[in-house]
Amino acid sequence: MKKLFLTFIICSLSLFSFSQNFLTVTTVTEPGEGEEWGTSNFTENIGIAYKVADNCFFGLVKNGEDYDLYSRYLWKENVFVTIQAPTEEVIDNMELGLGYSLDVWKGLCFEPRYNVGLKENENGDRDGAINIGLSYTF
Repeated sequence: MKKLFLTFIICSLSLFSFSQNFLTVTTVTEPGEGEEWGTSNFTENIGIAYKVADNCFFGLVKNGEDYDLYSRYLWKENVFVTIQAPTEEVIDNMELGLGYSLDVWKGLCFEPRYNVGLKENENGDRDGAINIGLSYTF
C-alpha cells in the first residue's frame, strides 16, 4: 500500500510539473579584458519563471550574488516586455526591457532586448543597454 501511495504522489507531482509552463532565461555577458568565454558568461544572470496567465510569467533571476524579481509579458507573438527589480530598493533599481524572441529550436530562443532603468541617474539620464539572451520554455 505504501508503494502504491508513493507511486501515486510521484506521478501526480510529475504530471503537475510537466503540464505547467516554465521559462528559463539567461543574459549572455561578455568576458572582461584578458578573460576567456566560459560557462559563467551564460549562467551569471540565469533565472526561472512560471506562467501564471496566458501572456504573463513571474520568477527570479540571479544577478551576481543576489536574486532579482522578474516578470515577462508577451505583448505580441514574439515581442515581450520585461521588468526586473532587486528585492531591496525595488523602485530605485527597477529596469524595463523590450525584446524579441526568435525560436531557434523547439522552444530554445535567441532574444535580443533593450533594457533601461526607470530612475534617472545623478546627471538626469536613464542608462539603457542592449542585451543578448537565451530562453527555453518547457
